[in-house]
Amino acid sequence: MFEDSLLESGGRLKTKRGRMTAFAIVLECLMVGVMVLIPLIFTEALPKQQLMTFLVAPPPPPPPPPPAAAPVKIVKQIQTDIVNGELRTPTKIPQKIQMIKEDEAPPPVMATGGVVGGVPGGVPGGQMGGVIGGIISSTPVAVPKVATPQRVRVSQGVSQGLLVRRVNPVYPPLARQARIQGTVVLHAVISKDGSITGLQLISGHPMLAPVAIEAVKQWKYKPYLLNGEPVEVDTEVLVNFTLSGG
Repeated sequence: MFEDSLLESGGRLKTKRGRMTAFAIVLECLMVGVMVLIPLIFTEALPKQQLMTFLVAPPPPPPPPPPAAAPVKIVKQIQTDIVNGELRTPTKIPQKIQMIKEDEAPPPVMATGGVVGGVPGGVPGGQMGGVIGGIISSTPVAVPKVATPQRVRVSQGVSQGLLVRRVNPVYPPLARQARIQGTVVLHAVISKDGSITGLQLISGHPMLAPVAIEAVKQWKYKPYLLNGEPVEVDTEVLVNFTLSGG
């Protein structure tokens, strides 16, 4: 029976001690929570000076150093005695006086009409350089004549202006039926009397070139004059074939 009483009392003691511990823990948690919430609710109680130190922005960076000043160029003024083209009055007497040397006068003419230092017996109004100099200066100098070339190259437009007789080529029937047309370009050599002495095909359709060469051989030109003399001409001849013109 005593043991039962001890066991019952021990269970009650453990239960009371557990309740007291739990209550103490809850009370401490409440006190800590209140202490944390009071500064958040009542902000007026916080130290303002400490808060201001935390919110102050950092100072701005120092300004850059001023740029280096440009070197001052000292202009040395040269003093002169001439101002605006006029000689001014000197402010002090110069220590050294510079002598101005004028040009020498020409030699005087003698009463006899000669020149001082001349050869005795000279004739007034004589020839410079003596007799030999007069002969050389009076001899006419022949200008060499430039040789006229035998053949010159002229443009197609210039040779076209010299044409006096033109024979039109006969349009080949096969080329007409095939609707072939175009320009035949020939290299021509015109003699001194204006006739064709050489023809060479440069470009053109094979069906049109033979009749064009046969017609150009009969053309006649004016003689091309160079320095008043007729020369051979190296040029190009164009022969056009068009279906509309036949």
